[in-house]
Amino acid sequence: MEYMQYIIIIIILLIIAIAIAKSKKKNFKIEANKLVEYLGGRANILEYEFNQSRFVVTLNDITLVNKEAIQKLGAKGIVEIENQLKIILGDDVRQLKRYIETIK
Repeated sequence: MEYMQYIIIIIILLIIAIAIAKSKKKNFKIEANKLVEYLGGRANILEYEFNQSRFVVTLNDITLVNKEAIQKLGAKGIVEIENQLKIILGDDVRQLKRYIETIK
């Protein structure tokens, strides 16, 4: 009977651990929509490419970009060169790439 109590406790702890892991998992579709919005919208994006951990985007009007909001999304860094941004995203760039391509 004691073992049954321990098994129930372990099952409950596993359920809680799974719930916490799912709640922390990023929804990249929402993140991609926000990123496009923070870049000034779809019409402002001329070209984009993904290089390892970076998202490189050429923009029509760089003044429409909300860099602070992009940082809050998890960007590890942003480099601006003329009308181009290099956004360092780390490992998330692969998943984000799929969603950006479906949005654009």
